[in-house]
Amino acid sequence: MIRIVALRLVGALPNLAGVVVVTFLLTRALPGDPAAFFAGAAASAEAVEQIREKLGLNRNLVEQFGLYLRDLARGDFGQSLSTGQPVLTELVSRLPASLELTFCALVFATVVALPLGVAAARRPGSWIDHLCRLVTTAGVSLPTFFTGLLLAYVFYFLLGVAPSPLGRLDPVFTPPPPVTRMYLIDSLLAGEGTVFRACLAQIALPAVTMGLFVLAPLARMTRASMLGVLSSDFIRTARAAGLASPTVLYTYAFRNALLPVVTTLGMVFSFLLGSNVLVEKVFAWPGIGSYAIESLTASDYAPIQGFVLAMGVLYVLLNLAIDLLYGLIDPRVRLEA
Repeated sequence: MIRIVALRLVGALPNLAGVVVVTFLLTRALPGDPAAFFAGAAASAEAVEQIREKLGLNRNLVEQFGLYLRDLARGDFGQSLSTGQPVLTELVSRLPASLELTFCALVFATVVALPLGVAAARRPGSWIDHLCRLVTTAGVSLPTFFTGLLLAYVFYFLLGVAPSPLGRLDPVFTPPPPVTRMYLIDSLLAGEGTVFRACLAQIALPAVTMGLFVLAPLARMTRASMLGVLSSDFIRTARAAGLASPTVLYTYAFRNALLPVVTTLGMVFSFLLGSNVLVEKVFAWPGIGSYAIESLTASDYAPIQGFVLAMGVLYVLLNLAIDLLYGLIDPRVRLEA
């Protein structure tokens, strides 16, 4: 198992190398001059040139890329011109917020989509099947930023049942002691139930906003996969043998239908990591998505490169986890293949 994991990680190195090269070139192709932006509109040409020299932007692309690779080899992602902090420090401090939001959205989507897809497959053409189609159609039709604004307007402005959509925790509460830097987990570890409820209320709207969009492909894939399995010969044989309906449905049918669902789950998780950019801006969530947007508008190269590279590493680890999960769901699946 360790050998297989090591081989997968080594095989992912060319992909990460491609990410590094493409990101470096694309950031240099962005319009605007970072030196002129941070020097200010009233800066002289000499001042702008001094900043360019300090940032190494007066060198050619080959030299800049060589310096960038040298810094990466040292574990140095560069320094953000916007905040003045090392990019790696910013990513480490903001990544738990994005992961917490992504995991909550994925849990919400999974809890709703899987039972809905199974129920729709059991009774095709029924009202619950039509409800599944309606939910999935609405989920993919509404943009995430529109859904977020609508939920904030209804539940915060009109009904007043949700907290203000401004960050991870209401200012009246003190963040829990940092262990994982995920407030929900840290508040549970610290035994602070009030803070946990406040964090849960704060993350509910952004998590539902993201979860509604990825709920659609999960429910559709669950329904389609279950329909295919339920029409299989071994399911008819199990029913003819007198096995209980829940046993046939969940022990045999659902487990055999899980592989394509897990593949879809990995795809939507990857999508969530990227789509949280818009949701974080709508709800003022201090994650790496909003950090990347702020850096992009300021033509700040280092944070953008660090963000894309971090996403690439997360995608590699996610694909590896999905491959390992295949073997747990179906022992016939061999990672060596």
